[in-house]
Amino acid sequence: MKKILCATYEGIDAKVVYVESTLTKGLPSFSVIGMTSISINESKERVKSALLSNDFKFPPKRVTLSLSPSDLKKDGSHFDLSIALMIALNQEKDDFSEWFVFGELGLDGSVKENLLLYPLLLSLANQQVVTKAIVPHESLKKLSKIPNIEFYGVKNLEEAMGLLKNQNTVIPSIEQTNIEYPFYEIEKEKYYYTQEYLDDFSDVKGQEIAKRAALISSAGFHNILFEGSPGCGKSMIAKRLRYILPPMKSDEILDVAKLQALELIEPEFKPHRNMRSPHHTSTLASVFGGGSHKAQIGEVGLAHNGVLFFDELPHFSKNILEALREPMQDNRIRISRVNSKVEYPSDFLFIGAMNPCPCGNLLNEHLECRCSDLEIQRYKNRLSDPFLDRIDLNVVMQNVNGDDKVSVSSKELHKKVVEAHIFAKNRGQDRFNAKLSDGDIEKFCILDTQAHDVLDMAISRFTLSFRSIKKIQKVGRTIADLDASEVIQKSHILEALSYRRR
Repeated sequence: MKKILCATYEGIDAKVVYVESTLTKGLPSFSVIGMTSISINESKERVKSALLSNDFKFPPKRVTLSLSPSDLKKDGSHFDLSIALMIALNQEKDDFSEWFVFGELGLDGSVKENLLLYPLLLSLANQQVVTKAIVPHESLKKLSKIPNIEFYGVKNLEEAMGLLKNQNTVIPSIEQTNIEYPFYEIEKEKYYYTQEYLDDFSDVKGQEIAKRAALISSAGFHNILFEGSPGCGKSMIAKRLRYILPPMKSDEILDVAKLQALELIEPEFKPHRNMRSPHHTSTLASVFGGGSHKAQIGEVGLAHNGVLFFDELPHFSKNILEALREPMQDNRIRISRVNSKVEYPSDFLFIGAMNPCPCGNLLNEHLECRCSDLEIQRYKNRLSDPFLDRIDLNVVMQNVNGDDKVSVSSKELHKKVVEAHIFAKNRGQDRFNAKLSDGDIEKFCILDTQAHDVLDMAISRFTLSFRSIKKIQKVGRTIADLDASEVIQKSHILEALSYRRR
């Protein structure tokens, strides 16, 4: 029995599907089995028309296509080409079991592009289960970014049949293309960056403390919370922070493109990290993902390797804020449903912005706060201590003054972030400082004697939790990296302590 390989989604990961066909005696019929969706059942008519348009005559037999494993739900129009080829080449003697085949068929036999092919093939490449694949010709330029796969582009069903009949002599349609952005190399790993600053810190006047905290947050990927009066620049700084984040490895750029494709957005392949900013009225399912039959990725998963920004933080529902604690701590989100259990990576930098009180004027020197003490307390109580304990940097924004001036640009801040990133990588550190494990903290977060004394004093005075102590050490490590210091000094710990929640 002959077979061709294809794939389908389970969550955001691809699962290999074996496409098999048999032609047996019986009343002429055409059926596709194997827990198929409506889109695959509809493909029967497209496949019939495409085959008949290319002078193929259906034999007077019972044609059965099996998509296995049978307990895996299959979905997508990209199965069309593999199904048609298994019928057309059923009598051929060659073995096609090493070939992955993807493509939607037109009624005339043309092979059409499917935007979801990119994340599907990238997932298969990450699993190292695919070496060569037949794909639509118009998808070649995009797919050529994926490493370690030979792609063969076809424009129609006839070309695909000819390719498999001469599989021993065909050559790949296109060579793999590199990411065309500046990079530097450390330990044979390339880190790509771009100096495109669509939103620039040169637009932000004053707010020196907040800009310094944004620099530390970017360099170490530390979660940060901005608190201040309306219009003081909280959202403005948050949106600009995205462009000064550390450079990206090639696999991170490909993952960002994969997430863009899952949203049906044309992938850009830029070393720009994603930024997701859901509205405070968003539902639990839209933020974390879900669905009754098929678990879909949510905002938390789409922010992987990028930024998750919650503006008007206390207005988000209590369920969302408490559920956010798990991905902030474990960098993964788990979705359990009756029909599926899915786990997504969600390694993101969290940015929160909030007013000091419901009316927003509590910290304003010129406007009077209209809130009662009870209203302010209720507003503050929307954020629990366990949630706030996962915030590394807490920043109280300054009042806006007429004589505030521009002090720094995004290009200058980004240069400092890159220098700190190189300094950390040369130390042999794989993760960002905010993501260091307990063992890594002992190895890389080395304090000098004075810094130890200051931290011990802070522990006894403020009764810090174990998580808070570790966060202070990690923030201190980032500040030391910005100063190109091998050890964490007293000044670094003091600055890290200045950002702790009061």
